[in-house]
Amino acid sequence: MDELCDWLALTAVEGVGPALFRRLLERFETPGRALAASRSELLGIRGMTAPVIASMGGAPCRRFAEEELRRMERLPDLRLMTFLDADYPRRLFQIGNPPPLLYLRGVLPIWDPAVALVGSRRATREGLKAAQQLAAGLAACGVLVVSGLARGIDTAAHTGALTGGGSTVAVLGCGVDLAYPPENSELRDRIAASGCIISEFPLGTQPLAEHFPRRNRIISGLTRGVLVVEAAEKSGSLITARYALDQGREVLAVPGPISVASCRGSNRLIKEGAQLVDSVEDILVATGIAPMTGGAAATGVPPSPVRADLAPREAAVYELLAQGPRHLDELIQALELTAGEVSAMVLGLELKGLLVQLPGSHYSIT
Repeated sequence: MDELCDWLALTAVEGVGPALFRRLLERFETPGRALAASRSELLGIRGMTAPVIASMGGAPCRRFAEEELRRMERLPDLRLMTFLDADYPRRLFQIGNPPPLLYLRGVLPIWDPAVALVGSRRATREGLKAAQQLAAGLAACGVLVVSGLARGIDTAAHTGALTGGGSTVAVLGCGVDLAYPPENSELRDRIAASGCIISEFPLGTQPLAEHFPRRNRIISGLTRGVLVVEAAEKSGSLITARYALDQGREVLAVPGPISVASCRGSNRLIKEGAQLVDSVEDILVATGIAPMTGGAAATGVPPSPVRADLAPREAAVYELLAQGPRHLDELIQALELTAGEVSAMVLGLELKGLLVQLPGSHYSIT
């Protein structure tokens, strides 16, 4: 709990966003050491300013962290996940500024393969039907459906995934303890029974307009592709699509009538090169997902990972990291090899796409 308190305190420092948090962790290895660092040490970190340094380790941040932990105790199904945890979604490390902390309520899902379905809050009947059918089809193929629990297309996507017997993840632009929108309270409970509700925002955070672009980068970052079912010309769903492009994800769209305002943005995406979708198969092909069938789709057990041929020492490193993320020094100590030997093996595994470097010289398998 002391360690989680440090994580919460550092995220509460005004001016410390995900990018600066990561740089601090890379320099000091733990949030506690960063909070205890001297002014001269902090001045050497890119992005640190005098006001931020003045807030580091201050009483308000520590007080917030302690109060947040007490609030969490009242929510037995709540988990606070750091980006050094073994089950943190690895795809988020590809988005540039992964959230250091995720609040999660519900059941930890299998994060991959996943596809996001987003669209208009004022969707047409045809759009809602398409979103629900496509989400149900994806779920039946063992694909995790990700959306934002908003009115309209998001609601249809979550509902469809549950109808298809699969899991779905709702990424919120507010605290996970808030019922927003209020009419989706029952749907939230259904989602949490087989999937989860997640947010990077502290408990009690209100659903302010500026929070939703931030949450949209997580929606796209969790997935292999973003499907826009209906979107007006100035829709938040187009922001999610732009994030997807920046993150190297596929962007897909369902075409709609040219006379319907809520379809103009999604139709424009197709004109600009987004994959046109009118079936689940289109989504699977575009995102490179092989559908799971039979027991795999029903149980949620993912297919066995493909591993390249490994040298004995590489295999030893891989097996250690399969147990959870480890610091480079831990690998050196556990393997009883030199720093140069372990670094060479780690580099070889990175080049083979089998592990990823985390903040603070930690490593994890992909």
